[in-house]
Amino acid sequence: MAKTGFCDSIPLLDLHKKVVEERRAPLRALANACGPKERWQPQEGESRGTYQKTEPEARWARRLPVSTDDGIIMGFHEDDSPSHSDGCMEEEAVLIYLHGLQGLYSLQALVPGMLRHETELAMETLGLIYDRSYAWDIFSDMMRSQLRFTFPNADLPRPFTYTTRAILVDWLIQVHEVFHFSEETLYLSVHLLNRCLHQIKVNTAKLQLLGVVCLFLAAKKEECLLPEVSELCFLMENGYSNRQLLRMERRVLTELKFELSHCSPLHFLLLSASIAHCSAKVVWMARYLLELSLLEGQCVVFLAAHLAGAALCLARRVLQEPPTPEGETAWCVASSIHVGSETTLLRIMFIQAGAAARAQSRDTRATFLKYSTAGTMHVSSHPSLLSAPCLLGLPTAHT
Repeated sequence: MAKTGFCDSIPLLDLHKKVVEERRAPLRALANACGPKERWQPQEGESRGTYQKTEPEARWARRLPVSTDDGIIMGFHEDDSPSHSDGCMEEEAVLIYLHGLQGLYSLQALVPGMLRHETELAMETLGLIYDRSYAWDIFSDMMRSQLRFTFPNADLPRPFTYTTRAILVDWLIQVHEVFHFSEETLYLSVHLLNRCLHQIKVNTAKLQLLGVVCLFLAAKKEECLLPEVSELCFLMENGYSNRQLLRMERRVLTELKFELSHCSPLHFLLLSASIAHCSAKVVWMARYLLELSLLEGQCVVFLAAHLAGAALCLARRVLQEPPTPEGETAWCVASSIHVGSETTLLRIMFIQAGAAARAQSRDTRATFLKYSTAGTMHVSSHPSLLSAPCLLGLPTAHT
């Protein structure tokens, strides 16, 4: 077993401080920005390309909404979607109008259509789509794809424990920071690790090697530039050879049947935050809480949309920003994604609040240090996080 990183996280943290000025610029990705991207707009007389639709009305005759059996989106119908004509009301005016409606039933009746409208705007703002016509289909596919690889329980095979897993994930977060990978790579690597722990029999001596291979495979899928195999072995103090790493990679790909796709909870978080018109600080706080949940072994049984929704809801409670009428209405529309899952969200919030309250005093502090910088608005050092369990009615002493 290599001594650096997995057994002692301090040396790798120091290495990260030394190379922070020399590492390459981050890849532009959805997870690397809270704000909207600047999008190219054609000049007058300039065409977007041959793939542009000539008839905006030419759309699928009937879209497939998310099944109500999923318990996520309910009551949506194609005919309920609002018109996207040029004469429609401005976004803020619509939200203020909805807030002023008399009676909760009137608001609930309009929420499904508003959710579709706001989802299309959010996906376009975040740069996820080029043609808004496909936005709802993409979102529906995201909701379905999170159900592909679910875990019946959070039990780990012997001799591994939640503590062992947390140490490994914390070390992977540090390696991820050293190479300056995108956030999608981190979430995909942890997802692959969770699947491997349930499908592949490995001993303790090969656990670190398995984690590095999962990170390497995630980087191959998400990154443009990859580290050398020898660099990965060097970070493990050459405790494993290049041949051992490549053999483990072949084994992982075989056992997982080359199925490496994953709908990251970070995508759901940024999409929901855009729909809810959350501030940048709320988004960074939610991202911090969501990344803390990667260290919690019991979180593997929850869906990605539920993890994201719980992190965003807890971030709002921790920061206690003054509410506005249009902001509360936008949050009502965003929270309709999780209809029928309030109990599950509360369970996740309890786990995340406990993790945030003890993050500063734990040995696995990579995420805490990562979100204590000015670029992340120092959200991990927010004083309210120490009493976050109390906001949910959970005594701090029990965390």
